[in-house]
Amino acid sequence: MMLGLFRENTKIAFSSIKGQLLRTILTVLIIGIGIWALVGILAAVTVLESTVTGNFASMGANTFTISRYDFSEQLGRNSNEAKINPIISYPQAREFKDKYGFPGSAVSLSFTAAGNAEVKHEGKKTDPEITILGADENFLPNSGLETTKGRNFNSFDISNNNYVCILGSDFEKGLFKDINPIDKIVSIRGAKFRVIGVLKEKGSTFGSRQDLRLIVPIQVARSLFTAPNIDYEVRVMVNNKDFLDPAVDDAILAMRRVRKLNPVEEENFGIERSDELIQTLLSQTEALGIAAWVIGIITVFGSSIALMNIMLVSVTERTREIGVRKSLGAKRSTIAMQFFTETLIISLLGGAVGLLLGLLTGYGASLIFGVPFPMPWLAISAALITIIIVTLFSGSYPAVKASKLDPVEALRYE
Repeated sequence: MMLGLFRENTKIAFSSIKGQLLRTILTVLIIGIGIWALVGILAAVTVLESTVTGNFASMGANTFTISRYDFSEQLGRNSNEAKINPIISYPQAREFKDKYGFPGSAVSLSFTAAGNAEVKHEGKKTDPEITILGADENFLPNSGLETTKGRNFNSFDISNNNYVCILGSDFEKGLFKDINPIDKIVSIRGAKFRVIGVLKEKGSTFGSRQDLRLIVPIQVARSLFTAPNIDYEVRVMVNNKDFLDPAVDDAILAMRRVRKLNPVEEENFGIERSDELIQTLLSQTEALGIAAWVIGIITVFGSSIALMNIMLVSVTERTREIGVRKSLGAKRSTIAMQFFTETLIISLLGGAVGLLLGLLTGYGASLIFGVPFPMPWLAISAALITIIIVTLFSGSYPAVKASKLDPVEALRYE
């Protein structure tokens, strides 16, 4: 019986919606925009968090980086407050590696040799968008990178300055499409390198395409790409994350000696722990989540008022109909449920539109960042809760008002 009553109320609700189509469409759009703002931003934040954790967590919780600046500190500063640190030169990086002797640690040195290089193979060439890195044999494991084909550099490659290279995965989509690149020869600035490995796909991080990289031995890169003020990066991995704190402390002391800092001077370099960097970056996304809730609540509040208004107008316009139904024996609960069902349908339509647009926004963000789209269950739950709140807030008063109308007075209404 209840199912039949609900089916009948639904038919009446759709009939009423068709009778006031323009107002209903506007109300659905208002609700949809509110849900879109909420779901879209939360879905985009989920994608951003997935990008951050996917790219930095792969380094593991037992690594840290010594660089010119502490990226996590620079995030919270404006340009006027930014501290200017001297570069980490190759002699300094080399001296640190020679002096740092924490048990069970591995140190790698690297630098960006070129940012817009062109790579050739036989008659084909890439666009001038390849990033060339100079690195040693420890760079890949310390950076959370691994090869899908071939191998990493070994100590013999580095010490003998062999002209070998490791390619990013995008080379297999372009220069070496349908070709196994291992043992093939590529040309960079006239120098020929034998390909010994291909990296596992990493995607993009903050707009940087990590799969368009080519890595060569560090000394070879230094001889081919000479430029003033080259900044080097030092990565350290310890074999046990429980020893990370003392390893970082030892690294700070060693780098202070390399930089010739006296005891009262501040560090003029940055230490970035992989675990702390992830948390710092994720904390930056919390503001976006809060913004999503604020925007969503404000918009949904407005849509709730609009929906309540359209339902009150509907009650007024259908006063005589309510009187007829009551005179034929309709109960107050039946009348109330009829208008509440109509409110629920409009809310669901608006929620469906907003949820679809929000998920498309999140999917678009995943395409931009080049990561798989993680289903934003929090955003979907928030949308469902919002729909329920809007329905209860907007539908209760008009439904109760309709159910309390006096049948005699309602029949007299013109």
